[in-house]
Amino acid sequence: MKKYPSISRVIGRLGFIVAPLALFVAFAAHPASDKEAATKGMVKRSDLEIVDCLLPGQVRQLGNSSFLTQRRPIKTTVAECSIRGGEYVAYDRADLKSALRVWLPSAESGDPEAQTNVGDIYERGLGVAPDHTLAAQWYQKAADQGYSRALFNLGTLFEQGLGVPQDQLKALNLYRQAWGLSEDNIIFTSAAQREQEALRTQLQSAIAEKETQLNLLQKQLKELQDQLAKQPVAQNPTPASENAEVEALKKWIAQLESERRKSTERLAGIPRTRTPQGTEMLTPIPPKADERTLAGMNFGRYYAIVIGNQDYQSIEDLQTPRYDASRAARILADKYGFIVQVLEDANDITMLKSINDLNAVLKPEDNVLIYYAGHGARLQSGRMESGYWLPVNAEAPPSDTFWVPNEQITGHLGRLPAKRVLVVADSCYAGLLSTDPSYLFLNKDVAYSKEYIQYKLPKRSRLLLSSGGDRPVLDEGSGGNSVFARAFLDELESNEGILSTPELFSRIRKRVEGAAAKNKFVQTPEFKSIKGAGHEVGDFFFVPRRREADSG
Repeated sequence: MKKYPSISRVIGRLGFIVAPLALFVAFAAHPASDKEAATKGMVKRSDLEIVDCLLPGQVRQLGNSSFLTQRRPIKTTVAECSIRGGEYVAYDRADLKSALRVWLPSAESGDPEAQTNVGDIYERGLGVAPDHTLAAQWYQKAADQGYSRALFNLGTLFEQGLGVPQDQLKALNLYRQAWGLSEDNIIFTSAAQREQEALRTQLQSAIAEKETQLNLLQKQLKELQDQLAKQPVAQNPTPASENAEVEALKKWIAQLESERRKSTERLAGIPRTRTPQGTEMLTPIPPKADERTLAGMNFGRYYAIVIGNQDYQSIEDLQTPRYDASRAARILADKYGFIVQVLEDANDITMLKSINDLNAVLKPEDNVLIYYAGHGARLQSGRMESGYWLPVNAEAPPSDTFWVPNEQITGHLGRLPAKRVLVVADSCYAGLLSTDPSYLFLNKDVAYSKEYIQYKLPKRSRLLLSSGGDRPVLDEGSGGNSVFARAFLDELESNEGILSTPELFSRIRKRVEGAAAKNKFVQTPEFKSIKGAGHEVGDFFFVPRRREADSG
């Protein structure tokens, strides 16, 4: 049920409306130069948008000669691109050709980062349908140079069968290379063996099914041919070999034989996993563990932006986001040592600026969690579908003037220096922030090994944990929290050990589905990588802070 705003909230909204009116009156009474002075230094929404920027070349000295380097492409904000004298494609007019114009020269000269970005442009498409075949070709060029992000991106295409034949083992092997694991590493072999056995079982079942179908069809063909051969020519002037039904059966049999042959060849070609060398054993992490448990590993600092948008100016209010946000901020700060910034009822500029401002404080070893609770929306344009977070100044659909597109959130995440970034989105259509395949889990037996963390920690991660996929989600129904927030925050609050996000997701998924079902609603959380933001194969770890009582 919709809540009516209190008097203080009404006054706050009136203040938001009156301020622009006062500025308008002031501007009308003064010349243009005064208007410019009055707005100087104010942050505009357009300044915060992420664009493909082509920076001018640099003048360098080589001996007694000076030369100008090639123009350099980067992804940055409009403001920074302008300050540095760059040329950019405006976000709202971005298309495939203009984005390619920025990155293609560097990609063609062999730069693996540019090649990966070109692949990403083709995979996602900008104003046109995606071209996964070209995406795979560009990812392959960068992958051949050992570029981790390209190896991962190419793996996701093989995992889904987009632009390349679907091949789970090929995908896993590419993930292994991106991760930096050897073929005989015990972590990789445990996962590879599981995938190989699953594929063998699948192929053996498919071959057996085709054998049964072939036997039945061949029997049916023989019976039909015998029947036609016994008929007098006067009754059946068409030879059995030219009968339409016979020919249809023959084509069907040939197709099944071809499919059986391909499955048989694929079964025979499944590689045997190399046996791990030596007697290496994985070091289990105890159920209760903090940063002291893994001495020598640098988990870095933890930052969080927690957004709770509840009282909207033009659309229906929500019931739980502010409480969800305040509880999340408390748990993250008290239990896990996050430096937390809370944004209540934030507008579009505040939301984007808070993420952009992190660039000034973050270091490469740091961690960032962005928690969003509020309205979400989607818009369909032709074959392209876009998701949005709605700030409190959002206008009612379909007017999207102040909406925050997922594409812009992804762009900001890609710029952050922090190695590990996790987005927790509790809104309708939150799953649209990432279109990548579901996260590929490793064997449960290695999820908490010291070696697992050693390999994961140095790799970039851009991960999404969303309350649902491409559909609405519940705002309330779980003791003051949303259904998703209750499960997510309860698990973080009760956790006593180092917790990876795949494990956290596995804990909350069934809780959310069960709680939603009690409200006669279908809601399934999702966990994905945000590939467009530069994800490699990293992870995000929640590490309980060292308690004072334990330090003595």
